[in-house]
Order: sequence, then structure tokens, then C-alpha cells
Amino acid sequence: MQLARPSLARRETALLLIAAAGAWVATFALARGMAGMTGTMGLGLVVFVPVWTLMMAAMMLPSVTPTATLYARTIPGSGAAPGSGAAGRRAARIAGLVVGYLGVWAAAGLPAYGLAWLAGWLTGRHPGAAHIAAVAVFAVAGAYQLTGLKDRCLARCRSPLGLLLHYGSYRGRLRDLRVGAHHGGYCLGCCWALMVILIAVGVMNLAAMVGLAALVLIEKTWSRGPAAGRLAGTAALALAVATIWLPWLAPGLHAAPAMMG
Repeated sequence: MQLARPSLARRETALLLIAAAGAWVATFALARGMAGMTGTMGLGLVVFVPVWTLMMAAMMLPSVTPTATLYARTIPGSGAAPGSGAAGRRAARIAGLVVGYLGVWAAAGLPAYGLAWLAGWLTGRHPGAAHIAAVAVFAVAGAYQLTGLKDRCLARCRSPLGLLLHYGSYRGRLRDLRVGAHHGGYCLGCCWALMVILIAVGVMNLAAMVGLAALVLIEKTWSRGPAAGRLAGTAALALAVATIWLPWLAPGLHAAPAMMG
């Protein structure tokens, strides 16, 4: 398999990181008007899902960049040939992969909306149940971080060479979209529990988003990423216990005193 020139690979990587940075800027701008809001933040499903997808683009694109660029460099495109236009074709293939990848996270926005709506409903009408739900969210997230399924999905995200060989058998105009969706499925299997934490702390909690994005990047790219993920799982379990006595640790499921009065 022929690799792209290093300069082209660096440019493709830079473009993906610039796209992620743009998504972060847009997310920060949106979050300014939603600080402290719980549940769906007053958004309907039609608006919530695009906002969720934007958040996922900001948080996940940096960690998927190595796989996307490696795919475009090592798996030849349909009818690809060296010469002028090859770089443009690689960029288009990366774009197709990213669209398929984010499509998976957009679909995940549907159950996320349901959970956020439930969180807002419990917070407003059943604060005791909301407290229990907060403990459960942290406990489920922490426990999943320690499971074998998490390890298997993370291994595919960290070492995608086996997947790249599989992707070489894909054919058709939608191949890049299929590759992105397939890889996004593994990524969702790896990270869904971390994203559920956003329901407990507030969907547009910027500090939580930055922290979770950093953890995802560490898990997928650092040599000790799996150990860091297990440590994060242990921390989430400890947070579940602490939330029993300190409900404010889950602001997304904890009504402020003024709201309860």
C-alpha cells in the first residue's frame, strides 16, 4: 500500500484538527446561553440532535484523526491515481469518513435526548428519584469502564490496522461513509458511558466536556491509555458513592434551592 507524502498527511491532519477547533468555538458560543440549564436545556429534538452532534465533533474528532488520515493514506480510493487531484480525492474520502462517523454519534443523540428529557423531568418533579439517577449514572459509567467490552472496543480504536484490512474489501460510492459508520460504532461502544456522564453533570457543562474529551484522547492515543480509562472508571465509581451524600456533584440532576422553592 502506497502512503501519501508526509507533507500531505500533515495537512490532512491539520484540517481535521481545525474542524475540531471550529466545533469547539461553536460549542463554547452555544454554551454561554445555556450555563446551568438542566435536561434538554429547553431544546426540542430537532435542535438538540444537531447541537449534540456538534459537541461530539468537538470532543471526538481529535481522537479519530489518526485513523481517518491513516485510512486515506493506506487504502486506495475507487479509481484513485497519482497525479493532480489525488490530494483532493483523499480529502474528500476523509470528509466522507467523518460524515459517516458523526452520523453514528448523531443517531446516539436520540437516546441522549430521551435521557436528558427524563433528567429534567425528574429534577423538576421527583428530586429524590433524580438523586438516585445521578448515583446510578456515575456507577454505570464507572462499571462499564472496567468491562471487557470496553477493552475490546478501545483496542479497535487504538490499533485500527485490522479494521483497515477489512475496510479494503469495501466497494461502492458509499464506501467512505460505511467506513466512518463502522469505526464510529466501535467508538460509540468505547465511549458511550463517558458521554452519559454529561446527563448527570449537565449536557452543556464545558468543564466536563473538556475533561471527557481529554480522557478519550488519552485512552485512544497514549501508551497507557487503557490504564487511564480503568482509573477513570474507578474514579466514577467513587464519585457515585460521594454523590449519595453530595448531590451537587451531579448538577444536571440536582435542582438549585431557588428552583425547588
